[in-house]
Amino acid sequence: MPEFIIEHWNETADGPLSELNLKRKLERQGYACVRYVFSPGTDFPDHSHDYCKKDAIATGKFLFRMLGKEVVLLPGDMIEVPKGMIHNAAVVGNEDVVFFDSTKTAS
Repeated sequence: MPEFIIEHWNETADGPLSELNLKRKLERQGYACVRYVFSPGTDFPDHSHDYCKKDAIATGKFLFRMLGKEVVLLPGDMIEVPKGMIHNAAVVGNEDVVFFDSTKTAS
């Protein structure tokens, strides 16, 4: 069964958290990134993708639900979303979420 894998920003290893540093970390891990900005109140109902991906939060708070669990992702948090996994999410609070939608690049 897939796991609920969250990676938190490590300032000692990764340097200060910034959009650029977060994007560079994802790219070092082999991901291509697309940046999005989601306004407060944005909601993503249950859905899945036909590929594995990693979601990464640069700013704001993002409520994420998958595998019967939920977590509020904070700046610097990254979560793996397995192919075909039903999940949903929403912006919480009154701050925009800057979000990197990341997929593995071909080797």
